[in-house]
Amino acid sequence: MIGISEIQDAAARIAGHVVRTPTVPSPGLEALLGTQVTTKLELLQRTGSFKARGATAKLLTLTAAERAAGVVAVSGGNHGIALAHMAAALHIKATVVMSRTAPRRAQDLVEAAGASLRLTDGMAEAFALTERLRSEGLTLVHPFDDPLVIAGQGTVGLEFIEDMEQLRDVEEPDGPGALTDVLVSIGGGGLIAGVATAFRALRPEVRVWGVETVGATAMTEALAAAGPVTVPLSSIVTTLSAPSASQLTYDHVAALVEDVLVVSDAEAVQGVLDFAEHAKVWTEPAAGCLLPAARQVLDRVGDGARLGLVVCGGNATTADVEEWARRFGLR
Repeated sequence: MIGISEIQDAAARIAGHVVRTPTVPSPGLEALLGTQVTTKLELLQRTGSFKARGATAKLLTLTAAERAAGVVAVSGGNHGIALAHMAAALHIKATVVMSRTAPRRAQDLVEAAGASLRLTDGMAEAFALTERLRSEGLTLVHPFDDPLVIAGQGTVGLEFIEDMEQLRDVEEPDGPGALTDVLVSIGGGGLIAGVATAFRALRPEVRVWGVETVGATAMTEALAAAGPVTVPLSSIVTTLSAPSASQLTYDHVAALVEDVLVVSDAEAVQGVLDFAEHAKVWTEPAAGCLLPAARQVLDRVGDGARLGLVVCGGNATTADVEEWARRFGLR
């Protein structure tokens, strides 16, 4: 398991390559949920999601030979976009493997960045092809099963903590600078592993909760089985659709995370609409799922909760959201 020193090292390494995203209170979400809400707007990161952090943290450690050979990644969307763009910025050839179910916009952005795009029939096949390409000499930049990537994602938590300290009012210790609970979406678990590590080291009193969608419950099933297992994937939320957690991310979540909550696809899409209407923020369902999960947290912890939401990405088109809303009968 990684520690806070690895996250701090990653923060120093990637500084200047990624955006320090805003941490802001959300009066609109406070009115919606009935409690204090502070958002870490990682959807304003380069390439529209937190993934640029972990990809950059890994790419900057490559040897000259590894850079020359090129890198490969498997992705449901955001990791591939991030790797393609950050590799191009560092003059490294990248290959991205995606399922054909990945959003068309994500595929287009990968190719526009100059990466080689390889499509497969599903995510399991995508992981298999990626492993074959790795055996042929490309360096794997895994979306979550890599300590360097996890440390890079953990810089989200480090910044969140530092920014909350600046918001803290010494005359109001339970005011805007205080958190009791932080919610983080889970795909393979790299983001929550890093964020939970940062909070356990620097703000151990804060509970960290994971969120998954029905049909993409790799971490929930891993916790139930006491280790990673392969799960069937059916969620529309492809950016959360890892076929399994890794031992590395499972170990972090099992040790550091309060619980993993599961919401439906329909609830995640409604969360996108609620973010837009109440927070004035355009998210994707991987972030929209935080709002229904927040209600579950409030039901469980009771009065006095002060929530932090890691708004992980915003790479959904208006056409995507309109289609999902029609499918689920949402307004």
